[in-house]
Amino acid sequence: MSISLSSLILLPIWISMAQIQQGGPDEKEKTTALKEGQLRHIKTGEPFVFNYREDLHRWNQKRYEALGEIITKYVYELLEKDCNLKKISIPVDATESEPKSFIFMSEDALTNPQKLMVLIHGSGVVRAGQWARRLIINEDLDSGTQIPFIKRAMDEGYGVIVLNPNENYIEVEKPKIHVQSSSDSSDEPAEKRERKDKVSKETKKRRDFYEKYRNPQREKEMMQLYIRENGSPEEHAIYVWDHFIAQSAAENVFFVAHSYGGLAFVELMIQREADVKSKVTAVALTDSVHNVWHQEAGKTIREWMRENCCNWVSSSEPLDTSVESMLPDCPRVSAGTDRHELTSWKSFPSIFKFFSEASEAKGGSPRPAPTRRSHRLKHEEL
Repeated sequence: MSISLSSLILLPIWISMAQIQQGGPDEKEKTTALKEGQLRHIKTGEPFVFNYREDLHRWNQKRYEALGEIITKYVYELLEKDCNLKKISIPVDATESEPKSFIFMSEDALTNPQKLMVLIHGSGVVRAGQWARRLIINEDLDSGTQIPFIKRAMDEGYGVIVLNPNENYIEVEKPKIHVQSSSDSSDEPAEKRERKDKVSKETKKRRDFYEKYRNPQREKEMMQLYIRENGSPEEHAIYVWDHFIAQSAAENVFFVAHSYGGLAFVELMIQREADVKSKVTAVALTDSVHNVWHQEAGKTIREWMRENCCNWVSSSEPLDTSVESMLPDCPRVSAGTDRHELTSWKSFPSIFKFFSEASEAKGGSPRPAPTRRSHRLKHEEL
């Protein structure tokens, strides 16, 4: 079932959940609304509650995916209309027929001579402009999307590039292979074969009806066509670096990378060490899952990360409290929350302060990590 953006009306934004349940059980679904960045019931104003059926797991999953598709398209729309970003197709030299992805950039991303901010989300279902779908659905757009980072960055004079590292392939329907059976190979009488064929067709009809009930978006057999040079988050980060970030005029480039985005950044640094060191001023990681040992990051990279990176990790300690680490890379401080998906939003003010201090200190003496004193240093495994 296709989900159309025609179901969205801005200011406030209305999302009709009835569209998501077409072809399903005879139950009325509440119509919901995104109001002031929150998903709420239109009539009662209550927070959104996802109605599900315990006996219809595939049905539930497809409805959740349909809601996620609407949210993804809506966030893309906000990036263009509300944040004034441009949607840029990649690969830059793609032919008309080959699979493509895209990123978002501000008008001055490549020409801003001073500052450029690059945003990388984590793995999973999230796409460009999102930190966590769960937060967008259950809390609000501010905590779940990158929009507050983008708006503040632009207000403070940064150019902005938003990566899309999970958009690695397109899905197309797998070509059907028709196998023609020969009636001559059967010794059965024609009348008996006709009866068997009739029973088989009726059985298939009942099965299809049941599957349609259980799964309104019945899956077709699909195949994946990977996007050239963007077939993984790591490839995507390197591609965007080579074709956009490295070509930018900015004297100071800053990265904000969440979860697997941190791993993608470390891989970028391994592959483009000299270029990254010459262009990047500071990196803010939020609950990054990188591992300098497993990724085989060299000593010079680890030393650079200690001086230029900070990882805001999930922790019950107050924001910016130093958190012990067993890895010899960047300092770890508390994001002020023990929820992984909230680490980017909770560390938002500290990240901008970290970048501001990094800009001022560039070319001077090494700057300390943005920590507050605490007698309770706690090691947190990511």
